[in-house]
Amino acid sequence: MNRQRPARALSRALSRALALSFSSTAALPAFPLKQVTKSNFEPALAELRSHVRAADFVAIDLEMTGVTSAPWRESFEFDRSDVRYLKVKDSAEKFAVVQFGVCPFRWDSSKQAFIAYPHNFYIFPRQELTIDGPSYEFLCQTASIDFLAKYQFDFNACIREGISYLSKRQEGEVLRRLNLAYEDESSATGYNLKEVRDVPLVRMADILFTERMKNRFNEWRDWLLRPQNGEFQFQGSSNDSKQQFQTLFFKMRPAISLNGFTSHQLRLIQLVIRKNFEDLSYVCVNGENCVSQQLVVYTDSKDDRNLIMKEIKDERRKQADMKIQAAIGFRHVIDLLSSEQKLIVGHNCFLDIAHVHNKFVGPLPLTAEEFVSSINKYFPFIIDTKILLNTHHILQQRMKKSKTSLSSAFAMLCPHIALSVSGGLAFDSGVKVEAQVDNLRCSNWNSGAKHEAGYDAFMTGCIFAQASSHVGIDFKHHFSCENLAYNEKLQKHINLLYLSWTNADIIDLSTGNKVTETLETNPKRRFSNILFENIVLIWGFPSKLKARDIRNCISKVFGLTSVTSVYHLDETAVFVQFSKTEFVSNFLSLKETLEKSGDDPVSVLNPLTELLEGGNTHAAAYEAYKDICSSPMSKVVFADQAEAFGTKWKTELVESKVAINNPEDENFSSENLIKGASKSVEKAEPGMINNLKNEPFCGPFSCDDNKIIHSLYSADDTRPRTSNLRLTQTN
Repeated sequence: MNRQRPARALSRALSRALALSFSSTAALPAFPLKQVTKSNFEPALAELRSHVRAADFVAIDLEMTGVTSAPWRESFEFDRSDVRYLKVKDSAEKFAVVQFGVCPFRWDSSKQAFIAYPHNFYIFPRQELTIDGPSYEFLCQTASIDFLAKYQFDFNACIREGISYLSKRQEGEVLRRLNLAYEDESSATGYNLKEVRDVPLVRMADILFTERMKNRFNEWRDWLLRPQNGEFQFQGSSNDSKQQFQTLFFKMRPAISLNGFTSHQLRLIQLVIRKNFEDLSYVCVNGENCVSQQLVVYTDSKDDRNLIMKEIKDERRKQADMKIQAAIGFRHVIDLLSSEQKLIVGHNCFLDIAHVHNKFVGPLPLTAEEFVSSINKYFPFIIDTKILLNTHHILQQRMKKSKTSLSSAFAMLCPHIALSVSGGLAFDSGVKVEAQVDNLRCSNWNSGAKHEAGYDAFMTGCIFAQASSHVGIDFKHHFSCENLAYNEKLQKHINLLYLSWTNADIIDLSTGNKVTETLETNPKRRFSNILFENIVLIWGFPSKLKARDIRNCISKVFGLTSVTSVYHLDETAVFVQFSKTEFVSNFLSLKETLEKSGDDPVSVLNPLTELLEGGNTHAAAYEAYKDICSSPMSKVVFADQAEAFGTKWKTELVESKVAINNPEDENFSSENLIKGASKSVEKAEPGMINNLKNEPFCGPFSCDDNKIIHSLYSADDTRPRTSNLRLTQTN
């Protein structure tokens, strides 16, 4: 009994502590996050400018409408670095960014804390200018849309109030057209007013109308030139005339406003003015609410006429420039980040940066090297917190083999910020962070909404601040004039990004070079020795064949150790990696020979005939896979993609230097392979092929006939892949 009392007392104490903790949490304010739409964009941008200029670094995060346009466009371990870039390029081109999080962080020495200014921008690719070209289109991946909905994404705010944008490339094209129009316009007609052709009047109604207009303008001009006795009111001959002809002043000159006329009648009026009145000018200007206003203006000389036309043209040009600046929209934020040259912090952010280039700079280049050269001009300093956590030995120990996803890293490195409960459990001392929106600053709050871009950007910045502290940066002695991008403790990690949305090849944005594998030991890597020159891509084979069946077919011909791995892109295509490079050309040559042989008795007995059954099986070297991935099309099934790309009836052969120079290759001629295939099978010991599934190269998956082995559909932030919807935005 006495032993149970202390336990009960401790239990009651813990219960009271937890209850107090939860009650204090409920009383905390919501996370301060600046929500920005087109209605408050201008003042928010002005405020953001001052925060970015004073910031030590700026964290960003994006929310998109999808990631992959087809299952086979996932990032696979058998993807070469150039193929990985092509898949990222395809994703950035096909999907839209709907939220952009920007969070400047400024070190406050008086508070000994970072002050964060989280902004959550809703953006939407709306066409604000009537320029030539198709409407914007983008895909929606249903799994991604469902994911956003799960976290209460406001789709109405995005579509109705989202901030539009123009890329630098689009702005340049609009300005080019504007300059051409400005230069081509005749000074006698004003901006955007082309002279009416002198066409003969055939219809009696047109003849009568032009004569009536000629008389009216004659009366009005004569009335102007007559002494007025202080009154300025032109009396028309009818009530209709008063409604259609209103006398006013335009740029200190007498003018008539034309109301109630059809477009055809206005063209006839232009013709009357040009042919009959040297001192009258027809002009079109924007009136109230941007409504077009048609005027006939009196000018007392040719110089005066030219002057007013130039003024109209200049005003139109100014108005057009203002419209373009307004249409640039959210790109003003990107221009701000670029011009200030601050350290940009992201988490697994190569896809984010690709979206930034495609949406706000211009079309993505064809190669990763060109992309790196382009993006580095705009953002010379980028750091990826995921790479920082995975590659720095101190942070690796700190993470204790935990996941490095954004939420996991935030919980592990920043528990004092993640929980935000004062008076709660004690944590290791960490870098203090306070959040401020407008004039409200706080250090304790209820947890923000994960997967809302502004809050994710805040988490990314917090992770970076804490990680920087762990690697030896003492912010207590940090000065605002110091650029963290040049800090020697971070130099090895600046501008290094994963070349995909999963842990993959690392590319240096400063040089365009692929970083050696020694920088990171990736425990998730399942195939340690991938030789792309040893790989054959096979698609369109009978659906009944599984990975082990394909391996067996090929091994019976080329030897039991000839195939090191079989990897599924999807249910219609596989990679087959051979143990020797010469097997690639031998396989492709044999396949072509068997297809030409038709029903030849010897060919029918070849084990590869099972793989070629149905006549739809195609094969090519690895370069064909790159070419197919470069296509803007995205069929759901890879075999359909290859057919649409135009490779259905073509088999690409590789001229292997090894095969040419190696005398032993004579033993691998197509004829010898056909004739010797059955003998090699007969010599194999019973069960020998089946035992291959226990070999290391079989990979971590079961070689069961009912399963597709070596398929990899998982990423760090796993989301189910479902169908894609195409949305078209029209004016």
